[in-house]
Amino acid sequence: MTTSGDTADRIERLADHLAGKGYLFNPRWRTALRAAQRHLFVPVRAWVSPDVPDAEPYGIDRDQDPDRWWDAAYAEAAILTQADDGKGDPTRNEGIWTSSLSAPGIVFAFLEQLDVRDHQRILEIGTGTGWTAALLAQRVGADNVTSIEIDPEMAERARANLAAAGVHPRLILGDGTAGHPDGAPYDRVHVTCGVTDIPAEWIAQVRPGAVIVLPWMPGFAGGYQARLIAAGDGTAVGRFTGSAGYMMLRSQRFPPIRCDEPDEAARTTTRLDPRTVARDSAGAALTIAAVLPDVIAASMLDVNGGFELRLGDRHGSSWATAAFVPGRAEFNVRQRGDRRLWDEVADAYLRWVRAGTPARERFGMTVTPDDQWLWLDDPAHRLTTA
Repeated sequence: MTTSGDTADRIERLADHLAGKGYLFNPRWRTALRAAQRHLFVPVRAWVSPDVPDAEPYGIDRDQDPDRWWDAAYAEAAILTQADDGKGDPTRNEGIWTSSLSAPGIVFAFLEQLDVRDHQRILEIGTGTGWTAALLAQRVGADNVTSIEIDPEMAERARANLAAAGVHPRLILGDGTAGHPDGAPYDRVHVTCGVTDIPAEWIAQVRPGAVIVLPWMPGFAGGYQARLIAAGDGTAVGRFTGSAGYMMLRSQRFPPIRCDEPDEAARTTTRLDPRTVARDSAGAALTIAAVLPDVIAASMLDVNGGFELRLGDRHGSSWATAAFVPGRAEFNVRQRGDRRLWDEVADAYLRWVRAGTPARERFGMTVTPDDQWLWLDDPAHRLTTA
């Protein structure tokens, strides 16, 4: 049986690990971690995905193997809490993940970037299990935290978890896209789901100088930690501070890339390795996302070392594939629809090369009530399709 002393030891080991990785440095967050004990938000049975390179996912069951369950509760690992919007089995690695208890490292990376001060009012988009709402409540007081969850089952589960943890922030069942104007103005916005198009409502509901942190997830090649500052005129400006992979805001999920009627596709070849385009650099991916904001991508590997980059647009009107095969001097490309998506993506990648291969830290974002765009080095240097 795990005792309170064992739990305290696990928390301190986790805190030390996070501090050593540079995710946790404010002692107030360490205090919140001690108070909002993570195991209170872990399901009895679940699937675990360690946030460690090459680590294999595994199942946990508190009744069958309590030691493994406790280890997972305080490990650097994401824990699946919902699959296929509640239709799947979260105890198996099947279906699409639609909610999880995020790995502690990324949780505290975002919380530290909030730069929270005492008595500030915080809007959280995506309650999930309730753990981050509990951490925020411990930091600024439950009365100052409003957390929105769209899924009724997850919202009830979070409410029960938070009650077990002894904290009671304001929980709202609804679509976080609209924010919660009744609680405005907020000093901070903490977003726990991937976002491509940043809702103007979030910026309209904060004070000038407010901080908004979110996982920005363009359709091309992964996601990024974004930290924006509200300018007081409905705009917000900021930069990308790291990588992040989150489940998407429900209203902004990407459509699947359907490579239909492949026999009708135009066939060409390229000397540009599609692996280079997909994986070369976060700077390359951000350039592609900036100049082609409606393009989405997926990749597939095979056991023989092959790689296929699949491209589509959000409207489903065009698609393309570029396939790397070991030993080939040129690689096959197929393109179908109104656009030649591989050509566009390859041109955007080479534009990044010609710009001197700028790294992620040089990119930023501006959001207005009607638009958003990326820039390089300075907000005046907007990246466009031209």
